[in-house]
Amino acid sequence: MNEAAQQLERRLTQLQSQRLPNEQLWREVFEYMAPERAIGWFDGSTDSAGTSSAAQRARIYDSTAVDSGEILKSNIASWMTPDNSRWFGLDAGQDDEQSTEWMDGAAQFIFEHIHSAGFSAVSGECYSDMVPAGWFVLYIDEGKDEQGRPIGGYNFEQWPLFQCFVASSKPAGRVDTIYRVFNPTVEQVVADYGLENVSDETRKKFEDGKLTETVEMLWAIEPQRKGNYAGSLAKNMPFRSCHMERAKKHIVRESGYNEFPCAVPRWRLIPGTPYATGLGSNVLPDVKTLNDIIRLELMSLDIAVGGMWKAVDDGVLNPSTVRIGPRKIVSMASMDSMAALETGANFNVSFSKGDQLRQSIRRALLADMLTPQGGPVRSATEVARDMNQIRQLMAPLVGRFQSEFLQVLIERCFNIAYRSGALVAKLGPVPEGLLDGDYTVKYISPLARSQKMEEVNAIDAHGAGLLAWAGATQDMTVLDGFKTDEAFYEKGLALGVPAKLLRGPDQLAAKREMDNQNRQAAQQQVQQEQLQQKAGEAAIESAAAA
Repeated sequence: MNEAAQQLERRLTQLQSQRLPNEQLWREVFEYMAPERAIGWFDGSTDSAGTSSAAQRARIYDSTAVDSGEILKSNIASWMTPDNSRWFGLDAGQDDEQSTEWMDGAAQFIFEHIHSAGFSAVSGECYSDMVPAGWFVLYIDEGKDEQGRPIGGYNFEQWPLFQCFVASSKPAGRVDTIYRVFNPTVEQVVADYGLENVSDETRKKFEDGKLTETVEMLWAIEPQRKGNYAGSLAKNMPFRSCHMERAKKHIVRESGYNEFPCAVPRWRLIPGTPYATGLGSNVLPDVKTLNDIIRLELMSLDIAVGGMWKAVDDGVLNPSTVRIGPRKIVSMASMDSMAALETGANFNVSFSKGDQLRQSIRRALLADMLTPQGGPVRSATEVARDMNQIRQLMAPLVGRFQSEFLQVLIERCFNIAYRSGALVAKLGPVPEGLLDGDYTVKYISPLARSQKMEEVNAIDAHGAGLLAWAGATQDMTVLDGFKTDEAFYEKGLALGVPAKLLRGPDQLAAKREMDNQNRQAAQQQVQQEQLQQKAGEAAIESAAAA
């Protein structure tokens, strides 16, 4: 075993021990909210995933938590990363419209290619981890062919949580270290790494046709540090990557990344660890209690329907063999030999408690608030009130979600597209004003736009107030303090109107100047024609007089 392999194993052992205390909680949450995702937490294997998840789902007596989790998942997708409208923009602090249009075009290019690469489907799987467990892992890379050659576009992979061990190199910072333990087949290992790079044992299995046997692999990605593993291919890259067959401690690939290729957002951090919990842990006690109540209700229902009886062995009636039911005759010596027993069950109590628990679960998972409400059309005030409440409820998620997921995703995709030359090929050379600057990600999703509505409402209210004052006092000079052009430009951006459809203040001033010049030229042309006409008429009159 070489030093690099030893270092990888030591680090993996440390990360495994750090994650271990939280695994039981995640496993229980998955069992009750997403049984098919709980399989790997038991033995790290998915061989019997279908049978085990079906058995666990059969033990779920009430689907309130599952349904509410699905509602929350779908609302996160539609509110924050909808696939039918662009939900982000790019801002480099540019002052000129040309730079604004270039950055807006880059954002549109990235959005189209993100969703054409299947981001919506993969992100849906990610949210299925986020709601119960409070974190997920999304791997982001450039699209590649079967030989590993770049072909443009993007590749997204959702990594199962039970395979991932994470850490952060900075206190309370983003996750920037991940060790993934997974079990591909021999055929997959050879196809991915090449027959010449795998261990002798794996090569022999492949040659012997044992293609479906699994190989335990370790994939480690972490920041470049002195004394770390990885070969010359990764020495100049900020992040190192290493793939190793664990059984043989055989390193099959070493490489690197310019950015950390994984987004690992977390809902609510567990103190002292890089891991998190989600809303699933909040509702777990209620979910377990509700399932116990429903289970007891079903047991009592069997008794309530079939009845419970007492019988006396009177020499004619044998209680151990008697069977009651329709069109059956029971022989007994006396009518007192057999009678019904009162069960003492009170379904009203269980029904009332069950309804309370269901309401509590739906409220905790935001299903009541985020689900579209029926009934009459609501007023603008009611809509604004509900939107404000939704923003408050989603606030704990939005902050970390944007900084640890969306920003990582967009920056990674932007850099991939820029390094490949795709952005320049699509949009032309980068404007000079952007060459030496940096950029930030702006969010224009439905939820982000709802947050911007306060700014839009303030602009409208201020403009309406000025107009009312000017009308009442007949003093139009009060409007001089309101930059109308800038206000409508900022309002359009806040509402999510693409920058290419808006004229900024500079462009608007240039257009008005051009329009003014055109009007003056047209007036001069009319005046010239009138002078020519008058001169012609005068010449005709002079000729007639002569």
